[in-house]
Amino acid sequence: MTTATDRPGWLAAAWRIARRELRGGVSGFRVFLACLALGVAAIAAVGSVGSAIRAGLEREGAVILGGDAELTFTYRRAAEDERAWMEDVASRVSEIVEFRSMATVGDERALTQVKAVDDAYPLTGEMRLDPDIPLAEALRGFGAVVEPALAARLGLEVGDAFSLGTQEFTLAALIEREPDAAAGGFAFGPKTITLRDSLAESGLLVPGTLFDSAYRLDLPEGADLAALAADAEARFEGSGARFRDARQGAPGVTEFVTRLESFLILVGLAGLAVGGVGVSAAVRAYLGRKTATIATLRTLGAERRTVFAAYLMQIGVLTVIGVALGVVLGALIPLLAAPVIEARLPIPVASGIHPAPLAEAALYGVLTAFLFALIPLARTEEVRPAALFRDAMGSVSALPRRRYLIAAGVTLAALVGLAALFSEVPELAFYTAGAVAGALLVLAGAAWLVRRIARASSGARALHGRTALRLAVGSVGGPRAEAGAVVLSLGLGLTVLAAVGQIDRNLRDSIAQELPEVAPSYFFVDIQTDQLDGFYDRVETDPGVSRVEGAPMLRGVITQIDGRPAAEVAGEHWTLQGDRGVTYAAEPPEGTEITEGEWWPAGYDGPPLVSFADEEARELGLGIGSEITVNILGRDIVAEVSSFREVTFETAGIGFIMLMNPGALAAAPHTHIATVYAEEEAEAAILRDLAAAYPNITAIRVKDAIDRVSEVLDGLAAAIRYGASITLLTGFVVLIGAAAAGEGARVYEAAVLKTLGASRATILRSFALRSGLMGAAAGLVALAAGCLGAWAVVTFVMESSYAVAWGNAIGVVLGGIAATLAAGMLFAWRPLAARPAQVLRARE
Repeated sequence: MTTATDRPGWLAAAWRIARRELRGGVSGFRVFLACLALGVAAIAAVGSVGSAIRAGLEREGAVILGGDAELTFTYRRAAEDERAWMEDVASRVSEIVEFRSMATVGDERALTQVKAVDDAYPLTGEMRLDPDIPLAEALRGFGAVVEPALAARLGLEVGDAFSLGTQEFTLAALIEREPDAAAGGFAFGPKTITLRDSLAESGLLVPGTLFDSAYRLDLPEGADLAALAADAEARFEGSGARFRDARQGAPGVTEFVTRLESFLILVGLAGLAVGGVGVSAAVRAYLGRKTATIATLRTLGAERRTVFAAYLMQIGVLTVIGVALGVVLGALIPLLAAPVIEARLPIPVASGIHPAPLAEAALYGVLTAFLFALIPLARTEEVRPAALFRDAMGSVSALPRRRYLIAAGVTLAALVGLAALFSEVPELAFYTAGAVAGALLVLAGAAWLVRRIARASSGARALHGRTALRLAVGSVGGPRAEAGAVVLSLGLGLTVLAAVGQIDRNLRDSIAQELPEVAPSYFFVDIQTDQLDGFYDRVETDPGVSRVEGAPMLRGVITQIDGRPAAEVAGEHWTLQGDRGVTYAAEPPEGTEITEGEWWPAGYDGPPLVSFADEEARELGLGIGSEITVNILGRDIVAEVSSFREVTFETAGIGFIMLMNPGALAAAPHTHIATVYAEEEAEAAILRDLAAAYPNITAIRVKDAIDRVSEVLDGLAAAIRYGASITLLTGFVVLIGAAAAGEGARVYEAAVLKTLGASRATILRSFALRSGLMGAAAGLVALAAGCLGAWAVVTFVMESSYAVAWGNAIGVVLGGIAATLAAGMLFAWRPLAARPAQVLRARE
């Protein structure tokens, strides 16, 4: 019986065996190392880029925000007491007003995001202009600076004149870099910067205009930001004011980067799972070659645990090497790509070595290697001394001992748990783990089915006379076929690409094709009440206009639900993030579908009532009779929920989640919004006439907005495709490993076929057909799995209609065929060149 004092002895023996085995080099583990290194490098690189961006945002938070702190308001400027508080706590205060408008040059018009600043702007950072002049000089005397995209669209050169509203400005310079560009979030048009005082006679900033005001604060050295934030939130609670400081200079960018990073790391883990298939295959192939060695060790008295520990130590050393290579690559790639990344982002990036993501990637790599190597390693215990006289691997039980299965389960749980722990979206980690596990099971089942079908078809009459095809089908179904490795490794990579491609194509089709058929041509905002008659007279009498819809337009912040802070009740629901559109109506707008409750009676003049969007109301936990507090223009309006109604945003028409009775809002300063559905030939004339008659009205062309959204989608899709391509590359490495492992069998097969009279061309065709059939099988299975996953995402997550994108589908199948052909043909020349006599004599 072995005691605790024996352990150092058998462990030392195991290490001596492992060390001697490792002296033979790593020629059999190139695929093992490549798979680990690629998977770890992908995760490390994504994490390093994300950490660099977050570190840059944290380091330059004040520059990105435009000050140490900021107080923002919707549709109003700060009141006297609010301004007094800011001037009391800050050394300097800079006021900025932002809104959308139309920049015009003659008959040319373009949407622009106007940023009206004061003399103190920018408090932090530096504005870079072309030509290189100070901003104060550029803005002097009705000067303005614009982004190059706007100048190009309007054909403007420095020194040219253009108009905003009724005021003419001179283009003094082009914006090369705006220090606080990331703080403003998404904009529909290029930026124009001018002095706020220069807009006094433009007719653009009148009561009810849709604008946001921001007050940047330059705080004294050593100011306590946390205490200041708490004071501001307590002092301005319910006023609609929103406070943030340099600790979260661009919260939207930070959240976007974090979530995208989490998603790409999960895609990287899928690639690591593909690498795990390669790890398992490499370990299994290596141990298969070591059967005689293991049997000899057992004959000489080595215990099972000694043999297991010896080979576990070998795999452990190789795992450390593979993970180290991946970590180094993952650290170097972002450093080399830093100039490109910084040039494409409007935010600073703190390039460098970031240990946390590298450690996370290394941990994932170690766990994955252990998980996929454990089962093949466990089978070393089943090799008996009798293996010296017969093929012991054929007698090894299908499943290893229970303790190894438990260890594998614990490792898998640890891997998934860590992924969820490190992810900002834990549920996404669990979904990804389930999807990868499900895909591997489906692919394993598909590989088994492919082999069974091939085996059953190899004797089919239709194959008689087609020697190459018959040989290929027979080999796919043979006992040593590579179908399992091909379908598993290549299939998972292609599944990810297929799903991403199908989702991307369906989303783009929904936006670019289906939406314009039902979407309006233009959104018109900032229509003053006294301009309504003239506006409607122009558009409704135009024969090219099919429909016009309009509504009063205000914006408000939901601050409370049933007397409790809204965030406390509903968490981080999107309706509570910033301000939301609010309108009013005496009667239900045309097409309104009330799902619960009742509309207010005609002439109602009681306490405020609100009809809330049905889906959003239920997500917020509202019921009929619930009370919500909405801050509009600094005033709290407490409204009772009287009804729910169906609201859809898919058509890009007017849709308000909150619609109140007229008495609640009609007295508040506001403008109107309208949508115009027109034929494309009529759009230019409508825009020209309205801009000439009402320069203050802003027109947002829906197709231009769609283009802006498509640009964002392009970046997202590219990032996801890059992540998925690592999965495919890893799968290709596994394919090469499988092809290399089967080269000896193909040499013998070719020798036998030559002996039987087969020509080299016939043998080559059979090898090519075998590879093509396996690649097609992998592509078809991946396509089915990818389409199923894409259908689920598009139907249930995006709530849109799904259609197979056949271009992507055909590309996936052809990609599978091309990959397997490339890997197969790479190792076909040695078998073709082998001399039958030498090969067959060596088998004697």
